[in-house]
Amino acid sequence: PNLILCQSMAKNFGLYGQRCGAVHFLCEDKAEAARVTSQLNLVVRPMYSNPPIHGAKIVDAILEDPALTQLWHTELKGMADRMNSIRKDLVSNLAKEGSQLDWSHITNQIGMMAFTGMTKEQVATLKDKHHIYMTNDGRAAISGVNTKNVEYIAKCFHDVTK
Repeated sequence: PNLILCQSMAKNFGLYGQRCGAVHFLCEDKAEAARVTSQLNLVVRPMYSNPPIHGAKIVDAILEDPALTQLWHTELKGMADRMNSIRKDLVSNLAKEGSQLDWSHITNQIGMMAFTGMTKEQVATLKDKHHIYMTNDGRAAISGVNTKNVEYIAKCFHDVTK
C-alpha cells in the first residue's frame, strides 16, 4: 500500500477497552487493494470475529450530531488546555523548589502522559519515599496532576533528582 493510516478513538472519546478505531489503506489500484484485503483477512479473522460495537456507536452518535460534536470539541480542548497548564505549573514549581535541571521536555510534550527523564532508581525512590507512582522508565500520568497536588509532586520530583 502507498499509505496506511491508523486511528484510535479510545483516549479522545474516553472509550478505553472498547477497541474503537480504524485502519485505512490507500492502494495503488484495485489489484493491490484485493491483495491487501486478502492479507488483512488472514490477520484479522483469528483475532476476532465480532468486535465490540458499543464504542463505535458512541463515536458515531457524537460525530453525527453537530451539537454533540461541538460539545466534544469544547470538552477535548478544555482537557488539552488543562494538561498544558498543569505541565507549566509542574515545571514552574520545580524551579521554585530550586531544581537546576532543564524540565522543558515536560512542557514540550503533549498528551496525558509525560516522560520525566527520571531513572529507574529515581522512580523507585519516588514510589518508596513519596508514594508517587509511574512506570519504571519515568513515564508519568500528567492527567493525575492537579492544582491541589502539583506543588507536592514538584517537591518530590526535585527531592529524587537533585
